[in-house]
Amino acid sequence: MRKLMLAVIALAAVGGGTLATSAPATADDYPWCLTGRQTGYPGECYYTSYAQCMASASGRQAYCKINPRVAFGVEAPIGGGRRAPYPYGYYR
Repeated sequence: MRKLMLAVIALAAVGGGTLATSAPATADDYPWCLTGRQTGYPGECYYTSYAQCMASASGRQAYCKINPRVAFGVEAPIGGGRRAPYPYGYYR
C-alpha cells in the first residue's frame, strides 16, 4: 500500500511539472488553403507552400488558393488610430 501511494504521488508530481512547463498553443495562419467539396470554406489552411498544398490536393477533387485571412488581413491602423476604409490590397 505504501509503494502504491508513493507511485501515485510521484506520478502526480511529474504530471504537474509537465503541465506547468508546457507552452500555450499558437494560432498560425498559413498562406495556402486546400479547398474542395470535403473541406468547406476556407478549407484546410495548413500549407506553407503552393507545392505542398498541390501535393495534398492530388487525386482529391480539390484545389489550392491563398488563405483569405492572410491575403486580406487588416494591417495596423493608419493616421493616428483612424481605420482605412478597406484592408490593404483590397481596392476595387
